[in-house]
Amino acid sequence: MSKPKIFIAGHKGMVGSALVRLLKRKKVEIITKEKKELNLLDQKKVQTFFKNNEIDQVYLAAAKVGGIYANSTYPAEFIYENLMIQNNVIHSAFLSGVKKLLFLGSSCIYPKNAKQPIKEEELLTGKLEPTNEPYAIAKIAGIKMCESYNRQYGNSHGID
Repeated sequence: MSKPKIFIAGHKGMVGSALVRLLKRKKVEIITKEKKELNLLDQKKVQTFFKNNEIDQVYLAAAKVGGIYANSTYPAEFIYENLMIQNNVIHSAFLSGVKKLLFLGSSCIYPKNAKQPIKEEELLTGKLEPTNEPYAIAKIAGIKMCESYNRQYGNSHGID
């Protein structure tokens, strides 16, 4: 039996690097790509990468991130780049037959005044923090995209 091939998108970030460290202890093949090797904003290159690599699982930790200043100054870049990254990876994973995909969100997707501790049910129940709203909306769209693929194709294609 061959080792599962797991692509970790965003392997240099805080969560992605923790995933790499954790998975190195398992009997899996970890695939990572530097941005200069695979720009996740480029749909054709992402599709080709998935087509050529027979990936079994995807952990999508890649995102354009920044602090309050960056989020406030460059909202268009944050919403555009995050939507493109997740759309390209999620759709290409689906097209290439990946059965398991983990999409990572962020606590900022919850309403600014969500009850603490935050529960999943709080999602989409109130206004977002204005300083990172474009980033949060992109992340919410990614969650809804995964839910939609799972609802439409989960049973018929065996995806999770």
